[in-house]
Amino acid sequence: MKKVVLIFSLILFSASGVMGYASSQETGYPPSVSSPMAGGPQEYSADTGYEYEADLGIDYMYYYLAPYGNWIHLAPYGYVWTPRHMGYRWRPYCDGYWVWTDFGWTWIANEEWGSIPFHYGRWGYNDYFGWFWVPGTIWGPAWVSWRWSNQYVGWAPLPPEIEFRPGMDFASLSFNIPIRFWIFLQAPYFLNRDIYHYILPYERNITIINLTIMHNNIFFRNNRIINEGIGIDVVRRVTRREVPRHKIQEVRHPGPAMGQGKNVQVFRPVFRKDDAVKPRVFLDKDQAQKELAPVTVFEPRQQSPLSVQESAVRRRQAEEKSLLEQTQSQELNAMQRKNATELTQTRDTAEKAKFRQDQMTRMAELQKQHQAEKKQLTERHRQDIQQVKWFTQKAKQEKQAPSEKK
Repeated sequence: MKKVVLIFSLILFSASGVMGYASSQETGYPPSVSSPMAGGPQEYSADTGYEYEADLGIDYMYYYLAPYGNWIHLAPYGYVWTPRHMGYRWRPYCDGYWVWTDFGWTWIANEEWGSIPFHYGRWGYNDYFGWFWVPGTIWGPAWVSWRWSNQYVGWAPLPPEIEFRPGMDFASLSFNIPIRFWIFLQAPYFLNRDIYHYILPYERNITIINLTIMHNNIFFRNNRIINEGIGIDVVRRVTRREVPRHKIQEVRHPGPAMGQGKNVQVFRPVFRKDDAVKPRVFLDKDQAQKELAPVTVFEPRQQSPLSVQESAVRRRQAEEKSLLEQTQSQELNAMQRKNATELTQTRDTAEKAKFRQDQMTRMAELQKQHQAEKKQLTERHRQDIQQVKWFTQKAKQEKQAPSEKK
C-alpha cells in the first residue's frame, strides 16, 4: 500500500475541552474516571464547553480502554489496542450512526468505549488478531474517507499511515485504502440509526468501488477539523430525507455520545503524546497472534451461552446473504434500464447493434462478478462456522477439564 505520511505541524484547539489528572494507584484509572462506565449527562457551557487546567496524557487512553480490550506492542506503531467481544465480523465505524454537526459528519458510536477510538488516531488490520487502533492526539468528527453513487454510500477508516495537516489539500491526495476497509450500504439507509443491519458483506466491495467515486472532504476551518464527507445536499437527494443539524457540546468524561434535542454531547479533550509512558499490561505481537486469533470471527460474551453466540453468527450470515442477493439484483435491473434508455436514444441501426454488443458484454461481466462474490461469501461463511464450532468445542473441553482432574 502506498503510504502517505503527513506531519501534523500545528497545535490544534485551545485549552477549552481538555482536562488534567493524576494516576490513581488504587483503581488504575484517573481520578476523573471512577470506572470504565464513567459518563452520563454533564453540565456544560453553551458556547465554549469546559475549560480544563491541563491537557490529558496519552496514558489516560491506556487506562480507560484497558477493560474493553488488549494493548499490543506492534512495530512500527508502538502500543495499539484491539477491542474485545465485538461480535461477528465487526469493523470500525459499523455499529452506530451518522449525524450532521457543526464539525460535519460526526460518528456516534454504540460501543461504550467509542468516544475515543473513533475520534482520535487511526485503525489498521492484522490478519492474525484483526482490527487494531493506533492512538492519536487530535479529535475529529470521524477519521474516514468516503465513496458514493446514487445507489451506495461508503466510508473507510483512514489507515495509520495517513495523517492530516492544516493547509494540505486532502481531497487531492493520492493514497490507497485497503479494499476490506470500506463499509458500504444502500444510499437510502445512510441516515438510519441501525445501519449495522444494512452494511453489505465486504465481498461486494470490489464491485461497489467500481460503481462509486471517492470524495475526501476533510479540512481545517476556524480552529476545527471538519469532515463534510459526501455533502449534505447529496445525502438529502439520495436518502430523500431532510438532514437534522446538531451542535457538538463537550462533557468531562468519556462514554457513549448522547443527544439533548439538537445538541450532541461528546468527550473532546486535547491529548498530550508521551513516548515514555506505556500501558500497565500489554501483549507482544507473538502473544497477540497466539491468544487473540479467535476474536476475528467469534468470541462469546461470558454471560451468553455458546449456542446463543453460534445462532447470532448464523443469523448475521443470513442477513449478509440476503443483502448480497438483493443488491446484486438491483444492480442488474439498473443496468437493464440504462441499456434500454441507450437503445431508445439511438436511431442508427449499426450503432444500435454496437450498443447491444457492448451492453451484452457489460452485463456478462457484471454477472461474472456477482457469481464470484456469491462463491467468496459462501466459502467465508463455511470457514467461519468451522471456526465457531472449533472455538465452541475448545470452550467445552476447558470447562470439563477441572471436573476431570477431580
